Parts: sequence; structure tokens; C-alpha cells
Amino acid sequence: MIKLTSRQEEILQYIKEYLQETGFPPTRSDIAKEMGFKSPNAAEDHLRALARKGAIEMIPGASRGIKLPINEQLGLPIIGQVAAGSPILAEESIANYCDVPPDLFNPAADYLLSVKGTSMIDIGIHEDDLLAVHKTSQATHGEIVVARIDGEVTVKRFQTGETKHMVYLLPENSEFSPIEVDLRTDDFEIEGISVGVIRRKI
Repeated sequence: MIKLTSRQEEILQYIKEYLQETGFPPTRSDIAKEMGFKSPNAAEDHLRALARKGAIEMIPGASRGIKLPINEQLGLPIIGQVAAGSPILAEESIANYCDVPPDLFNPAADYLLSVKGTSMIDIGIHEDDLLAVHKTSQATHGEIVVARIDGEVTVKRFQTGETKHMVYLLPENSEFSPIEVDLRTDDFEIEGISVGVIRRKI
């Protein structure tokens, strides 16, 4: 990485601290306010300079489109929208990183999944929470799992059926119905088990 100016060092440090505290990068407006710039455009200029020097990566079209390079990424990857059929830890699925030690959880977390929907709110898993996930293809009756059904990823409580070819994915919200999975015909895979939840500050 090319040597940074003192101002660029300040901005880079602010980005890292913001990531550590919130789990996602600051907006241009956040940076402008913190650094005393008159407009977000000044922040954008500095970000572009940081990107040219290899200190950050910029994602076009996103207000928080800032990533640290692979060798400087902090903590656990945060998984965003997962494309049907793609591995959950595919690079394009990683929205950002959160400075949380994996061994904060037991068993250790491999990634954080950004929760979408309200099907698990009765056990305190809310929309936009970060679900800490231990990567495994095995789960026991009653565990909260991240499962893939016909290419779609969902978070539910795992329940074994009376017959070995049936399993059920149960919501924790009475407004949702259980999902029946027939292992003989459905494309089903367990991606991991929940080991904790982080509530994001928005």
C-alpha cells in the first residue's frame, strides 16, 4: 500500500473504528461530519484517494460501499443477500466484516448473517440483527439452523420428523407456518447453526 497522508490515515482509522462499533462502514456524510468537511463530496474525494492507494475498496452505488482489503478485514464476515444456489460464503455474498472474535461464541462463529424477515421474533431474532453462525452440515433436534431449501436460505428451528426422510423447519412467530421438508425430493442442506445474535445500531 502506498504511504497515506495524515488526513487519509485519520479517515482510515475512523472507518475501522466505525466498523468495529457498528458492524458496517460509515456513509460519506458520517465521514464529512467527523472530519469537519463542508460536504460529503470532500469525503468522497478522500475515499477515492484511499482506494487508489489500496487502503480501501469502494463498491459503486452503495451509500456505505466501503470495504477493507482482504488482508485488513476485521473479524467475522457479514453475509448479505445470498444468491440461489451459490455458496453462502461466496465472496459476492459478503457484505462487510464485523470486529467480533469468533470465539466469543460457543462453538466459535464462522460468519454473521444479516437477518431478513420476522419469522423468528418470538425468540429475539429480529430483522437486521446479525445472527452468529457456526458452519456445519449437521444439526440436532431443536437447534436454530441456517438452512438452504431449493436454493433459498432461511433461519428456522430444526425438528426431526417421525420418519427419517422428513424434517421440519419451525418459525418462532405464530403468523408463519412450519416448512415441511421431504429429504427424498427436496433439495435441502444445513449451512450452519445459530450460536448467538448481535443487535445492530441503525
